[in-house]
Amino acid sequence: MEAVKQYDHIRVEKNPEKKTATIVFDRPEKMNYISMLARSQFPEIFDELNKDDDVRVIIIKGEGDKAFSAGGNIPEFLEVHQEELSHLAVNVAAPERSPKPVIAQLQGYTFGVGFEIAMACDFRIAADDTLLALPEMNLGMIPGSGGTQRVAKAVGLTRAKDMIMRARRIPAEEAYQWGLITKVVPKEELESAVDSLVEELVNFSPLALKVCKQVLNAADETPLSAGIEIEGKAYGLLRTTEDFKEGVEAFVEKRKPNFKGK
Repeated sequence: MEAVKQYDHIRVEKNPEKKTATIVFDRPEKMNYISMLARSQFPEIFDELNKDDDVRVIIIKGEGDKAFSAGGNIPEFLEVHQEELSHLAVNVAAPERSPKPVIAQLQGYTFGVGFEIAMACDFRIAADDTLLALPEMNLGMIPGSGGTQRVAKAVGLTRAKDMIMRARRIPAEEAYQWGLITKVVPKEELESAVDSLVEELVNFSPLALKVCKQVLNAADETPLSAGIEIEGKAYGLLRTTEDFKEGVEAFVEKRKPNFKGK
């Protein structure tokens, strides 16, 4: 596992063999809370990983066994100007903007900005002890990094209001039933479940995955007619790629394709 540049209690590790990079919230004694500085560094972390062709899948996890992240450093909010607070969602959306698949590996407390970051990822694989919450109502505040919007789009207004307006803690199984989590596994199987998903994803064309992610994200924000047009243009574009030609030839020849992202 190759370690790279250090950030504010965020560790980034690359594994060339698995073709992954893992972003680790590394403050286990404080439930991996995420400081304002760490938030501001998040886009930089993704910018570097997005440019690395050897990284095919990005994983985000928390250090230790108690929390993915219990949220932000609460006292800091009184030290930051309201204008800066109004734009925090841009940093948290870095996983969503990434052209690569991003997996949130969840366990224990996944609260506040930790949950908002997880919601900006493509997949959320959760241990059965995971608790999700946007508890800002307890502070006389609301979620401010995309939490209200992504949850409402994912589960509908009724459940979003039940969760956020009551500051409810949602256990993993209930969250799975709502559609907030991709998969729930016993805690001892969490690493292997994430590894299994990584193995699936790295076998696909990285170019097709990038385009598919863009098209699916667009579906969340466009009318059906516009989304179908976007899908059609993307479909036509991929028809011209070397990866598609390789995929067809591999299918005909009954062999595993060797995708190169071209």
